[in-house]
Amino acid sequence: MRSSRHFVSFTTDFGAAYTATCAGVVYTIASDANVLVLSDEVTKYSIVEGAMLLRQSLPYLPVGVHVGIVDPGVGTRRLPVAVATGRGDVLIGPDNGLLVPAAEMLGGILRAHRLENPAYRLPAVSATFHGRDLFAPAAAHVAAGVDIADLGPAVDTLLPLELPAPVIGSGALTVTVLYPDDFGSLILSGVAADLRAALGPVPHGTPLELIWTGADGPQATRLPYEETFGKVPFGEPLLFTDSSGWLGLAINQGSAAARFGLTTNHLITVRSSENGPDTI
Repeated sequence: MRSSRHFVSFTTDFGAAYTATCAGVVYTIASDANVLVLSDEVTKYSIVEGAMLLRQSLPYLPVGVHVGIVDPGVGTRRLPVAVATGRGDVLIGPDNGLLVPAAEMLGGILRAHRLENPAYRLPAVSATFHGRDLFAPAAAHVAAGVDIADLGPAVDTLLPLELPAPVIGSGALTVTVLYPDDFGSLILSGVAADLRAALGPVPHGTPLELIWTGADGPQATRLPYEETFGKVPFGEPLLFTDSSGWLGLAINQGSAAARFGLTTNHLITVRSSENGPDTI
């Protein structure tokens, strides 16, 4: 039995014009679809950032067809796929780890299929714009009721998203910067439970020390672990747990990325501080 999922979302690193082109393709095939651009501003080529945005946001969107495109391997042997989830959504995009965390949040992966059937793609397929020529047409047809099994053969296993694991030591937690968000806050590869496992109880207000290696050698800052930005003075740093459960390094009304010169893949060690919060 064919079902209809008229809600379609797009999350891309394309910018506005290319993403709008993809949305236009959906409308030409499924004119009654409700299309939302969740974001066209994912950092270029940042699969991790795109995956975390999808994971964080899709549970709050209606059940539908959700297209995720952060695809530095476009045109290579990586597969274009459609993924059915336990909640009833279909995720469409490249098989590069981008879709997997969101699928897990939406009830898990039930099945996945390659986008190979020429009936559900544009007549001419560019090697560099699969968003327009493969992903958007597939999304439109699925929104109109096509089963993903009609799109192409089944895929047994999707590529996982490889995230660096936190290192929990005795009195120290080492985490990796996953990405800076739009405010310059740094999202880290650990959660509050990791912090407690390394340091013991860490109530809000606990002073901590962060250590990393910068361009000029070892760097450090002292700051508190706090519940939210306004718990520290304007312009001061804090460690916090973000709305998705990740640890984050932020500045109240400022950019931690700019202040500390930190970006994706930097290692940061967190340990207790005997002194009060104070930037070094």
